[in-house]
Order: sequence, then structure tokens, then C-alpha cells
Amino acid sequence: MPKMTFIDDHDGTHYEVEAPEGLSVLEIARRDNIPIEGACEGSLACATCHVIVDDAWFDKLKPASEDEEDMLDLAFSLTTTSRLGCQIIMNRDLDGLVVRLPPTPATRNIHGK
Repeated sequence: MPKMTFIDDHDGTHYEVEAPEGLSVLEIARRDNIPIEGACEGSLACATCHVIVDDAWFDKLKPASEDEEDMLDLAFSLTTTSRLGCQIIMNRDLDGLVVRLPPTPATRNIHGK
């Protein structure tokens, strides 16, 4: 099974987790209790699942849609490799993917999940 790593820029914690194909980065994070909000439940209506994709992986992702780009405009700590976790779908080619959780409260999981 593919794996991926989340790095929490708030405290430096690294989470290496199994990343089942077909799940979004947001779904994987929630499955493994990674502190990310995802307030709209992955419906592309907010930017609280904002992640920063490691430079080595960014070009391996499908391009962001116009709707995703619009939502990213609302994200804190936006970078050139920012994406919404709900829009990155895991597949075998992404085995080893590394993403960072921005050090802002907008991505914190306020529900404690």
C-alpha cells in the first residue's frame, strides 16, 4: 500500500501513514487523526484542508482546477505549491508523497478528530 508523510509546521511532528489508493489527502489525514480541519467535508467550499506539497512531488499531481484555485485564494500561508487536501487523490504514483500542514489555526482540527 502507498504511504505518505504529513509534516505539521506548527510543531514539527512527522506523521508517516498508509495512504490507500482512491482516498483524498484529507480523507487519509482524518483516518489517521492528523490535525487538519476540512470544514466543508471535501466539497471544495473552503480552504481549511490547505496543504503545502513538497517541491519534489508538486509536478506529479494533476493540475488544480479553477474552483480549487479560487478556494486557495482564501488560504492562509499560501505558497506556490499549495493545494487543497480534498483535491489530491492518492494513487500508486504518489507513493511517498510529502505534504506540510501550514502553521496557521485555519487547518487545525477543531473537532479533535
